[in-house]
Amino acid sequence: MRFQGKSIVVTGAGSGIGRAAALLFAREGGRVLCADITDAADETAEMIGAAAGTAEALQIDAGNEADVIRAIAIACENFGGLDVMFANAGISGGMANIFDTSTELFSDVLRVNLIGPFLAIKHAAPRIAERGGGAIVLTASVAGIRSGAGSPAYSASKAGVINLAAVAAQQLSGSNVRVNAICPGLTETGMTKPTFDYARDVGKLDRVGRLNPLRRGAQPEELAEVAAFLASDAASYVNGQAIAVDGGLSSSHPVTKQDYGRTAV
Repeated sequence: MRFQGKSIVVTGAGSGIGRAAALLFAREGGRVLCADITDAADETAEMIGAAAGTAEALQIDAGNEADVIRAIAIACENFGGLDVMFANAGISGGMANIFDTSTELFSDVLRVNLIGPFLAIKHAAPRIAERGGGAIVLTASVAGIRSGAGSPAYSASKAGVINLAAVAAQQLSGSNVRVNAICPGLTETGMTKPTFDYARDVGKLDRVGRLNPLRRGAQPEELAEVAAFLASDAASYVNGQAIAVDGGLSSSHPVTKQDYGRTAV
């Protein structure tokens, strides 16, 4: 029960990593405000309630400052303060190259994926500090570490999130508010559902994620576990870091694949 009595806001809680994290936080005693741009947040909150947990749902745009302020205010009012902020909401922006990406699309991806976490830190950190400290976790991506895992807009936004976690950790020195980011690899979420569904339909699911050493994609629950660790007291000395959760994909530069150690299996 790592989050017993803790007040937690999760954005993007309507599906994927956000929903998995909200369920996990609540299962371990947290009181969770499930925020999402869709009404799927209601379903997540209902799932938590059905499991005897405590949750409320709120429909917000994570890249809109007034909405972020409102979500944090509601959590503080209804749950007595704020202990954890998981700024997870994001959009992909498609897979167009630089020359086929409009300025409008690029701006919108940055607004949700980068300005959203900025707003979460700006408005959550003071309230978390009031409680004596806590954690902010941001969802970045392996696409923010190096190229090859997302569109230009998506990749740039996630690189910004990684840097934002480091900068925020420094600027919150002395507050006991930690800021870290998770960098998912290919994970089965609403954003990647078409890829996974297509692979299932053609009988090639075993090829999804085959470029990483574990040779598979991730499930949202695997990412939620890492986010929960960073949000918990078990990570009390982890600050300003970006943790890749990608099956080992980002551990190497492109090389000719070899079956190291196959004689042992």
